[in-house]
Amino acid sequence: MSIQTVSTQPYSDQKPGTSGLRKKVKVFQQQNYLENFVQSIFNSLEGFQNQTLVVGGDGRYYNREAIQIILKMAAANGFGRVLVGQGGILSTPAASCVIRKNNAFGGIILSASHNPGGPDEDFGIKYNTGNGGPAPEGITDAIYDRSKTITEYKILDASDIDLDRVASHSLGHTTIEVIDSVSDYGALMETLFDFGQIKQLVSGGSFRMCMDSLHAVTGPYAKALFERRLNAPAGTVVNGEPLEDFGGGHPDPNLVYAHDLVETMFGDNAPAFGAASDGDGDRNMILGNNFFVTPSDSLAVLAANATLVPGYRNGLAGIARSMPTSQAADRVAEKLGIDCYETPTGWKFFGNLLDAGRATLCGEESFGTGSNHIREKDGLWAVLFWLNILAVKGQSVEEIVKEHWSTYGRNYYSRHDYEGVESDKANTLMDNLRSSLGSMPGKTFGRYTIDYADDFAYTDPVDGSVATKQGVRIGFTDGSRIVFRLSGTGTSGATLRLYVESYEPDPAKHDQETQAALADLIAVADEIAQIKTLTGRDQPTVIT
Repeated sequence: MSIQTVSTQPYSDQKPGTSGLRKKVKVFQQQNYLENFVQSIFNSLEGFQNQTLVVGGDGRYYNREAIQIILKMAAANGFGRVLVGQGGILSTPAASCVIRKNNAFGGIILSASHNPGGPDEDFGIKYNTGNGGPAPEGITDAIYDRSKTITEYKILDASDIDLDRVASHSLGHTTIEVIDSVSDYGALMETLFDFGQIKQLVSGGSFRMCMDSLHAVTGPYAKALFERRLNAPAGTVVNGEPLEDFGGGHPDPNLVYAHDLVETMFGDNAPAFGAASDGDGDRNMILGNNFFVTPSDSLAVLAANATLVPGYRNGLAGIARSMPTSQAADRVAEKLGIDCYETPTGWKFFGNLLDAGRATLCGEESFGTGSNHIREKDGLWAVLFWLNILAVKGQSVEEIVKEHWSTYGRNYYSRHDYEGVESDKANTLMDNLRSSLGSMPGKTFGRYTIDYADDFAYTDPVDGSVATKQGVRIGFTDGSRIVFRLSGTGTSGATLRLYVESYEPDPAKHDQETQAALADLIAVADEIAQIKTLTGRDQPTVIT
């Protein structure tokens, strides 16, 4: 084996987005494209020689080939040990768990999360730091800067590693350990939740659940946890085999793309509980019998009931939510007498709060919830949290949520995604909004009067770092909100996201259909932003 130094030319488009670099597979398959980005990661780091690196991905197309390249480059660049998931599989939360357990220097996670997979679809790569969380902007900016000037990369001339068998290998002076993908993560879950009580619930015969893994990474984890450790009946986990193209589906756990689960949960003789996760296992959707729980409400319910669960019995230090997420969690924090932090979208912004002990639970409206047990959002953790609460309270999902609304009020909330909008049109819309922010306060639209309008900026309370242009917020005098932002997770065109929220304290008005309750506010949003006129879209692609 010998180390090769390969000459290369930089690519201009390797700027990481909200969570890493995401492009079409064919982009990553260009000569030296992946190698350039991986070497740029290593070139931006210091002190990793002889340290441990964790590598794994969600099993999508090109995952195995990319891992072999990364292993040989890690060896050539001087890592002492690399832990890689069996079959190249590590869910994003499991990777965070493994990084933290092994005091690794960091990790490389291969995923485009909830984006489609296959030869003509999406691939992604991101770097996580030693705390197990996504690299902060200071590091991702440094990676991008290196990618613009790279002239060479290092790679070991060696045969591929057998990824399918748990074993130890040598690549030059580097030890490569193929590890069981599930065991460390499963052991961590058992320290947080009352598996005995959950087991009684899911295996007792009177409670049925359905876990849809959407042919993505959580299949092996869900089968190990629910069907083996918790004795749920065989078949509880559906679509449980990870496939390179996710079975031709879209591994995004929402009401549109997880349609099979939705049909099951809203059909005749529906199970009591349903859940789905996404491509890399960090998102979750929670359903009851004929009942959908919004991610914003899910965060609030988990926070309000956290002390029922062993891992959180001593209470919460604080709650953190992304800015577009509804303010339901704020009301729980206020009642508990703890802080609630509003951050930009992107899990990396929660890391400092978690590390500093300021927050315990975190959540995003994009179906992501998590806690201080790792530094990523965690889909199966949220499912287990819900099951633990259900087991303790002996109520249905719908009863728990409606009881929560009666205590805290209901935040009617919806997100409208306009996917694949031409980038120039999307940018024009946002530019127009930003240029008119100063003149908005005091304007009236029907029964709504604008109280404030701003372009959200965030100063990190731990390290003082500043993030600007994080989304346009427009707040009304009755507490309603609309938010506009462009997503950083797509690979073509732009995704415009509109978030609409209205607070209703009266329990007698808690049973309205969400889109009907928000209809006037949705119309105001279109009038202010001219969505239909500028995008040419009459309807959103996805409504959640």
